[in-house]
Amino acid sequence: MPQYVQVFSEQTIQSMKQYYASHITNTPQGAVFQAKTANAVITAYSSGKVLFQGASPEVEADKWLLNKDERTPKIENLKKKTHSYAPKEALFHAAHIGSDEAGTGDYFGPITVACTYVQPKDIPELKKMGVKDSKHLTDNIIVEIAKELAIRKIPYSLLVMRNEKYNRLQKQGWSQGKMKAMLHHHAIQSLLKKIGNAPLDGILIDQFCEPNVYFNHLRTENEFVNNQTYFMTKAESYSIAVAAGSIIARASFVREMDLLSEKLGIPLPKGASDKVDRTIATIIKNKSADTLHTCAKVHFANTKKATKYL
Repeated sequence: MPQYVQVFSEQTIQSMKQYYASHITNTPQGAVFQAKTANAVITAYSSGKVLFQGASPEVEADKWLLNKDERTPKIENLKKKTHSYAPKEALFHAAHIGSDEAGTGDYFGPITVACTYVQPKDIPELKKMGVKDSKHLTDNIIVEIAKELAIRKIPYSLLVMRNEKYNRLQKQGWSQGKMKAMLHHHAIQSLLKKIGNAPLDGILIDQFCEPNVYFNHLRTENEFVNNQTYFMTKAESYSIAVAAGSIIARASFVREMDLLSEKLGIPLPKGASDKVDRTIATIIKNKSADTLHTCAKVHFANTKKATKYL
């Protein structure tokens, strides 16, 4: 079972406890709290250590790698928290590829991964278009910016892993982390072919696991990381290439969700809330349990939780 351990301040742990209040379970001895979401079981200890373990622990861990008082840290401070594969600040102003994903924490819908190639001359125009961290944009604005990126012919690569393949690979023993690693890798390979001999100072991936874990995922499929590949959490806040990739990935996820909703005749909610559980029950009642394999990540805890509404 995949797991991550991070150390947080007492203030952040209290914020986490409040955030996960509706998901609190029986707290083990010596722990401050334990919560269970569709992605992971989160156990916080008085020592400051927090254990994330489950189907997709990185989804929950990523929410807290920078606490709410550290949303925009200085680069030099961030480096102290990371690894040897962290980028230098100069990369954000140079010709580089940025890669990000969407849909990983959503029960319904696919995983989408997109990467873009940005040169220094593109940066002012992209900022003017409103390209920034997609988490600070509405889905409607994201879709419009993605259309504008296509019109401006910003080089990009987009991959979509739909639910049938996701569930098949998961059943074969692939973790979501491995799926994401392979999607990022193949999207980057595709974009490298598109840009040919264009200048390139580096490749930046929005970090969802430790670099060595990423490398190991690639090795299991006889693939290897490209030179000058860097990893950074919250990379979309610093790199406009990652931000643009995030927007394209999110816009694609939104389109896929609309198509699935239309196909099923049922509005599919995003995320992994109780509303999702009720929708699962509706699909099972009106369609069949097998239908979930075509539109959902069935190993999420929501599948089991939905039985209370049947």
